[in-house]
Formats: sequence, structure tokens, C-alpha cells
Amino acid sequence: MTESGKKLRVTQTGSPIRRPKEQRQTLVGLGLNKLHRSRVLEDTPAVRGMITKVHHMVRVEEVG
Repeated sequence: MTESGKKLRVTQTGSPIRRPKEQRQTLVGLGLNKLHRSRVLEDTPAVRGMITKVHHMVRVEEVG
């Protein structure tokens, strides 16, 4: 699927206010809970699935 050692920088760009509880919990699971906060995460199928759930509230960039 993905190359091992690949990383993603995920930055929150949208507010979780007035969003379903599941989406708010997904942001917390990704380590995001405030606007413009970023995390560098392993590129795994689980992380990709979480990003898909909140794709409208995050920006994703590949990191070396």
C-alpha cells in the first residue's frame, strides 16, 4: 500500500464547532484540537481513514 517510513503533516484548517461528535473525536485522535495546529504522523491505512473522515477540516502534506 504505502512505503514504510513515509510521513504526513496534517494541519487543522476548519473548526469542529457544529460538527458531529464523531468528527470532533477523530480530530482529537489525530492529535488536533485547535485551528492551525499540525502533527506529523505515520502514513498508515488507519491514519488515512481518519483523514478521510475529516478531509474538509484538514490539510495534508507529504513529508520526506
